[in-house]
Order: sequence, then structure tokens, then C-alpha cells
Amino acid sequence: MIPAIKIAAAPCSWGVLEFDLEGKNPPYAQVLDEMSEAGYAGTELGDWGFLPTDPAKLSRELNARNLEIMAAFVPVAFAEPGAHEAGLTNALKTARLLSAANASSVIVLADDNGKNPTRTTMAGRIAPEQGLNKKQWEIFAAGVEKTARAVLKETGLKTVFHHHCGGFVETPAETQMLLDSTDPGLVGLCLDTGHWTYGGGDPSAALKKYGQRIRHVHFKDCDPKVAEQARAGHWDYFQTIKNGLFCELGQGTVPFREIIQGLQHLSYPGWIVVEQDVFPGLGNPGESASRNRAYLHKIGI
Repeated sequence: MIPAIKIAAAPCSWGVLEFDLEGKNPPYAQVLDEMSEAGYAGTELGDWGFLPTDPAKLSRELNARNLEIMAAFVPVAFAEPGAHEAGLTNALKTARLLSAANASSVIVLADDNGKNPTRTTMAGRIAPEQGLNKKQWEIFAAGVEKTARAVLKETGLKTVFHHHCGGFVETPAETQMLLDSTDPGLVGLCLDTGHWTYGGGDPSAALKKYGQRIRHVHFKDCDPKVAEQARAGHWDYFQTIKNGLFCELGQGTVPFREIIQGLQHLSYPGWIVVEQDVFPGLGNPGESASRNRAYLHKIGI
């Protein structure tokens, strides 16, 4: 058991994604009810506007279900200098809401994946030449640091960066570059086990390598058969997600028991957020969320 680690869910497991996708999202009250009923202790914010953006109302809705808010995902096109100010504004807006609802929350920055057609098309099979050049990396890292510094100064919240398939920080090498280019005191790592796997890495090895810089964790599984089909069929990121790349926990290749042992060894003090990115309106997310939570109970958390 890891008593210090709480288990959360996220609206993305109900199809609430940051993209403009077909399908209808369920009402937020249903999502929060199903999270609570499944035994989760908290939730991420999800796409801005899905959960209430008034701090008092958000707190009431969460408290009524014994849920906490601990993080929010903020995508920014950091490779584009012209996008930095708008991204900073969104990050601060989100951080203010989280700070008002839970001062121990974190901001989860990521590249605004889906903006670059090559990266979206080639997700899961990125070649080095499809990445950023030296100047672009400098612009990217500077934007991340500026945003993290502003969030910390104004709200006291810490920032982590989420490597993400379809964005410019997808592969282990790209993640290493981002971490090497940013201040460890400002920018931590959000380790997403599913994205790390599909991006070509071993999440257990990443946990050992980055240790204390991992300050937020997403538990996501990766179906090897779908990954193989996607690569062979040259599917883009969205087609791959729609076809079930991120399966229920325990159904893919992510070694969750080993990762839990690694977290124990590190005395990891943060949250584990269960995510199973799905398209809106597909499947039965509430039932999947319950099975995912039951799986984690089975393996000890």
C-alpha cells in the first residue's frame, strides 16, 4: 500500500478532451458522480468550462462528492513565440481557479498538440528530423519557464510539463531536451505512462531516471495491438485514440505493479491520476472508470 498517494480521475476519461471533436460530452454532474461512485478521491479540471469556473461553486460540487481538485491541463503552442502571451493568460486564469479551490494543485503544461499536421500524423513514430531545431527549442523552453515562473509568483502553484503524443515533446529524447533546457526548480515532469509508452519509451525506466523531478503521474495503459495497427496503417493521433490505443488499465503493456514499486521507493508524495482518453460519446466511461479503480485496488493502491 502507498497511503500517501491518492487516486484521482480526469474528465478526459469521459471524452472531455481539449480538441474540437464530434460527439456529445456528458454533463459534469454525471461525471463527478461516477468518479465518486467508483472510489476516486479527486479529479483534474478538464477542458476549461466543463467544470464550474466559479471557485465557490466548483468547491461546493467537489465537496458534495468528497472529491478534491489537484491539477489542470493547459496546452500552449510553445514553439510559436506569438502564442506565449495567450498561453500565459490561460495558465494564470486556470491557476487562480485551482488556487482558490485547492492550494496544493499543480498546473500541467503541455505543447498544444494537434496544431502541427506532421506531428499529429506521425504520432507514435516520430523521427529526429521531425522535431524542433536549436532556436525553436530555446523559444519553447523560454516560454515554459516564463509561464511556470508567473504561475508560481502569482498563485504559489507549481508547474509540471506533460510529454504528449502529437506535440513537439513526445519522445524520450524530446522530453530529455525539454528537461535539460528548463530550471528543475520551476518545471517538474508529469509522467504519463501511456503517452510515454506510445512515444517509444519505458515508463519504469523513466521513473528511475527522472526520480524526484516527477511531481505528477498519469496512469494510462497502451494497447500494443492498436499501437501496431496504427504504425502499420499510418494512422494519425486522433484515429489511433478513437480506435482504443489507451485501453483500460491492465489490458495493455504498461507494468503498473513495477511503477507502483518505483513510486514507493521514491516516497512519491503526489497524486496518481487515472486517464483513459476516449472520444466523446463512445463506450461506457463510468463502467471503465470503475474497472480501472478496481484494478488498482487489486494491485495494492
